[in-house]
Amino acid sequence: MKNDRAPISFTVNGAPVSVSAAPMRRLSSVLRDELGLTGTKVGCDAGDCGACTVMLDGEPVCACLLPMASVEGAAVRTVEGLGGDGLSALQASLLAHGAAQCGICTPGILVAATALLERNASPGEAAVQEALGGVLCRCTGYRKIVAAVMEAHQHIPGRVPDFSLPPAGHAVGASPVRLDGVAKVTGAEKFGGDSFPADALSVLVVRSPHHRSAFSFGDLEAYVADNAGVVAVFTAADIPGINCFGVIPPFADQPALAEGETRFRGEAIALVACESWAARELDLARFPVQWRELPAVMEPAAAQATGAALIHSSRPGNLLVQGVVEHGDAKTALANAAVVVSGSFETSYVEHAYIEPEAGYAFVNDGVLTIVACTQAPHMDRDDTARILGLAPDKVHIVPTATGGGFGSKIDVSLQPLIGLVALKTGRPAALAYTRTESMASTTKRHPASMQATIGTDADGMIRGMIFAGDFNTGAYASFGPTVANRVPVHASGPYATPNYRANARAIHTNGPVSGAFRGFGVPQATLMQETLYDELADRLDIDRLQFRLQNALRNGSETVTGQRLETGVGIIDCLAALEPHWRRALAEAEAFNVSQVGVRRGVGIASCWYGCGNTSLPNPSTIKLGITPDGKVALHQGAVDIGQGSNTVIAQIAADALGLPLGDFVLRGADTSITPDAGKTSASRQTYVSGKAAEKATRTLREKVLRYANVSAEASLQLLPGGLLLVHEGGERRRIDLALLKPDGDGLVFAAEESYDPPTTPLDAKGQGKPYAVYGYGAQIAELEVDMALGTVRLVKITAAHDVGRAINPLLAEGQIEGGIAQGIGMALMEEYIPGRTENLHDYLIPTIGDVPPIETILVEVPDPEGPFGAKGLGEHVLIPTAPAILNAIRHATGVLVTKVPATPSRILAAIQEARR
Repeated sequence: MKNDRAPISFTVNGAPVSVSAAPMRRLSSVLRDELGLTGTKVGCDAGDCGACTVMLDGEPVCACLLPMASVEGAAVRTVEGLGGDGLSALQASLLAHGAAQCGICTPGILVAATALLERNASPGEAAVQEALGGVLCRCTGYRKIVAAVMEAHQHIPGRVPDFSLPPAGHAVGASPVRLDGVAKVTGAEKFGGDSFPADALSVLVVRSPHHRSAFSFGDLEAYVADNAGVVAVFTAADIPGINCFGVIPPFADQPALAEGETRFRGEAIALVACESWAARELDLARFPVQWRELPAVMEPAAAQATGAALIHSSRPGNLLVQGVVEHGDAKTALANAAVVVSGSFETSYVEHAYIEPEAGYAFVNDGVLTIVACTQAPHMDRDDTARILGLAPDKVHIVPTATGGGFGSKIDVSLQPLIGLVALKTGRPAALAYTRTESMASTTKRHPASMQATIGTDADGMIRGMIFAGDFNTGAYASFGPTVANRVPVHASGPYATPNYRANARAIHTNGPVSGAFRGFGVPQATLMQETLYDELADRLDIDRLQFRLQNALRNGSETVTGQRLETGVGIIDCLAALEPHWRRALAEAEAFNVSQVGVRRGVGIASCWYGCGNTSLPNPSTIKLGITPDGKVALHQGAVDIGQGSNTVIAQIAADALGLPLGDFVLRGADTSITPDAGKTSASRQTYVSGKAAEKATRTLREKVLRYANVSAEASLQLLPGGLLLVHEGGERRRIDLALLKPDGDGLVFAAEESYDPPTTPLDAKGQGKPYAVYGYGAQIAELEVDMALGTVRLVKITAAHDVGRAINPLLAEGQIEGGIAQGIGMALMEEYIPGRTENLHDYLIPTIGDVPPIETILVEVPDPEGPFGAKGLGEHVLIPTAPAILNAIRHATGVLVTKVPATPSRILAAIQEARR
């Protein structure tokens, strides 16, 4: 193996280097593994995502496609070489625009855009889109990236700009740059695969090639002996604890390594631990395993058929769980309604498609297993991993890295118990980075749904009743299937008063991929059903579609379908009202366009959403700790993992104003299970609201402790000075506290406070009545688009989004969440369809590119909810929900036909048009 290496000389960021590498080894691998330039990210190893973009002799190229033989004598430039001692103008512009969210695609964006700007200092939007068309971003929605590149010339290169932070009392409502932002634009941020120990064993995973199969192993000892560099093989027989995990303990049913039978394609059965040099060349197709493919059931209808094979023998009929909400008498209400519409709708598997595949490493030190990996839920990872490996939870330590997108899938454990097992058994560090194919094959998806609904109104267009039923394909294991089944019936009415209602949702096992959490937990699917029927009702009643929604919208004092009375904070009418002038303008422009055009029709669609923040009728606590250090900083133990949504900044802003100190006085201690209390998983739009509320409570307690120590009133103000001095001002008096003279606690804090917050909810009864959420967020969106009637293609013209955030803690970050959610909604509506075994890469699985996202106008509506911190509500989930139904309604407005399965591909649109013409 060493004989095929040769010295290759080139320059990197202006410095000469020489490495010994095989001629066909990827440049991305050499940059990262040999030269330590991990700013060059690896998202696909196939040239599909562009995260590994570097400049080669001034031209942007994908380093994952470039063999080292092509680099001899060349000049390579990476993200680390863009800013010199400070930031380049472009790096500063991305920070100022909030154009880096999770940050995993940011280096590729920066390099590709820098190549453009060195040719054209003031490019237009078309030039930016062309230059960045090969770099995928799953978080931002691209709009802020485009603006940042176009306006980069306004920044001064070579130094970090003065991104001043807001003064005391003015953090909430301001838009300071992300507190963790600089590392994202310089390439210094460390993601799951960026800091593997040099002596770590590489872990390879053997996975099932079949949807269902029985298997048996050959001679594993001989395999180890016959393959140079292979250290050990591990199977389920080596797992010392309970070989089972799951995010909802009563339904935990997924083995870390399958035993004798696999239930879905991509399921793990064995681990091969080997030296890193061997891992690059080992062919897992030669692993000694014999497969016997078994009949698989892939659709819920087949899984529910009489005589269908059981996926899990403990669950009759392959039904995992059913959620039900009943309010009033829906059947009678529909029988007496003046206008009734019914319909069916189907959705597909949707892949999370975060640009960072799962990655991390594990090691054992002093009897404690430490796992350093990307995650959305470090404390859940700790508990699941400990159970699988037979360890006490305090013997497992989770250190989250930066997480390059998650959207729900990185809540479930993936590689954590696998690398933990290897580290425990071998005593050496163990590292694993999923390939794009195994990430897509083995991790969770959005639930495919098959739904039917009937809605009726009186003669004046007031909703009288609704019946909804949906089957959700939860795949081989439970994951968040119970959450989806319980959340959907609560939300399927939409944010509208529905006095008579019956809804049920069933999560059904198949041999498909595991379906789990994905931005909305089933609500986006249900909203497609409900909002498209609302358009049909409005047309039947000859009522403007926006006005129809306004007259039926929930308001303060309304009762929801679960019997919950919403006393305050209901913002859906405010969102719809904010859209009204945009709606009138869009309809008028569409009418004028359609008069003048032949073959292309313009349509305008609208859809609304509501979303309960946090868990459904379950405990949902978050705990935040913070304190003042002897050197005069406020240490915020911030365990709410920031996966790009901005919790590191937003929660600090809440804490700063609650404490009465400037944001610049805060330092983050983030999400490490050994130093931060459990802030709960990053999901369900809960962190700004729940963890923000916990931070507000903890900070007020801390402030009270300081003021009591100083023996002053609650109106006193605080000031931290360099050198560890705390000044307490009251009236004209000033007291000086020398913090260095006070005894710190075990966390190094001289004043400290820790508080928890759990939203006040109640369980749902047998009919789904109760208070499932303490706070709801609301929103509505307008989609404007054009449809080519001969080709069935769709061109998005504009999306206007009004979302009630309660209080915009950081308006810039809120806008970024809205734009990113809309981009994912576009993908769900028009292009994203995961097919197991066929779309397991980012070439065949299409997500929106920079050219697919139209201009987005964001309207931040602020209807405070007294339960939230400073009145704030959640946002992250909500923003995706209305996009797809607004697009489907716009297609219907343009063509006269409704596509009833997403994605609405050109072939499906054409088929619907042709069917309507028969």
